[in-house]
Amino acid sequence: MIFIDTWAWLGMADKNDSYHQKATALYRRLKSEAVQYVTSDYVLDEVITALFRAVPFEQAVRFIEAIVKLRDGNKLIIEPVTPIIFDDAWTLRKKYQDKPVISSTDFTSFSIMRKLNISRVFTGDVHFESVNLGFVLEK
Repeated sequence: MIFIDTWAWLGMADKNDSYHQKATALYRRLKSEAVQYVTSDYVLDEVITALFRAVPFEQAVRFIEAIVKLRDGNKLIIEPVTPIIFDDAWTLRKKYQDKPVISSTDFTSFSIMRKLNISRVFTGDVHFESVNLGFVLEK
């Protein structure tokens, strides 16, 4: 399983994003592995909000509908941030007080990844490595 973070989704969706070429190339490589993708409802909330600000409306709609199609085809699991995940993320937030720039959404992602025993993450966000929880950025 591979967790897909906000940076990866936005990088793939927006051709003007500095991460676009790398993200699309990495996605093609991962697709050939036939791995199970996982993301969260919080990540998708960030993606939808940012995407509609960054690209034309129809492009954003097509991209989000492609994500829904992945979900409907059982290629993507969208994990909800439950109260248990929220509480674990809050515990992590307090533990990593020396890293104030890590977002609340990232902490919920860390919690989901730990819950599902996922170490691989598709992201350009170095915060996943900076917490030393064993996460490996796909490159």
